[in-house]
Amino acid sequence: MKAELGKDAMSNTQQRLDRIEEKIDKLSEAIVSLARAEERINSIADMHTHQTERLNRLSNKIDDIAVQAADNARTVQLINKLFWVVIAAAAAAIASNIWM
Repeated sequence: MKAELGKDAMSNTQQRLDRIEEKIDKLSEAIVSLARAEERINSIADMHTHQTERLNRLSNKIDDIAVQAADNARTVQLINKLFWVVIAAAAAAIASNIWM
């Protein structure tokens, strides 16, 4: 009878140890999954930082291009006005030669 109780106790202890071992395995898998998730999050954060820096550089380039476009628009307006002044002066010269 004592032998049976000892075997039952051993069997119970072994079952408990097996359950504890399974739980430890599940915990280690969960920790590995958390570590992978953390690596992904860090990677995404690095990518976000890189994209933000890139957008800032592009924004600066766009601002520079806007300034150049405004300068070019003023230059074209000046050339346009000078063209019409020359055309008007030529027309006036031609008209004065015809009627005089």
